[in-house]
Amino acid sequence: MSEPSNFASPEDVELAFYDAIAERDVDRLMLLWADDEETVCVHPTGVRLLGLPPIRESWRSIFASARLRVRPEAVTHWHSTVFAIHHLTELLFVGDDPSPHGPLYVTHVYVRGSRGWRLVSRHASAADDSHQAMAEAMPHTLH
Repeated sequence: MSEPSNFASPEDVELAFYDAIAERDVDRLMLLWADDEETVCVHPTGVRLLGLPPIRESWRSIFASARLRVRPEAVTHWHSTVFAIHHLTELLFVGDDPSPHGPLYVTHVYVRGSRGWRLVSRHASAADDSHQAMAEAMPHTLH
C-alpha cells in the first residue's frame, strides 16, 4: 500500500474515491478516509460501519462480489476552511448490465487536517422521492 496523498481539496478526494471504486482498489480507497475511530460509512443497506477495519472489510466484500461502475452527480456542496459536505446522487451499474440501479442519495463529509483533506463520513441510501412528492402536493396554509 502506498502513502496517502496530500489532497488539496475535497473534490480531489471525491475524484480519487470514484476512481478507486472503478478500479476495485480497496487499498487506494482506504487511503482516502480519515484515520479516526469515529470514521463512519453507511451503505444503502442501512448497515452503519464505525472505524476503518469494518469499512475496509465491507468494500473488500463489495469489490469481491461485483464489478461496479458509479456515475456520481453533484447536487450541493458546502465548504468551510476545515470541513466540507457534499450531497450527490449516484447511479450504479453492476457488471455488464446497461440498466442503472438507483439513484442513491449520498452525503460525503470531509475534514482537512495536517495531511490534507480526507473523507470522514459517507452515507448512501436509496432515493425515495415519493415522500417529497406528497409533501409538495399538500396545501400550504399560513396562519
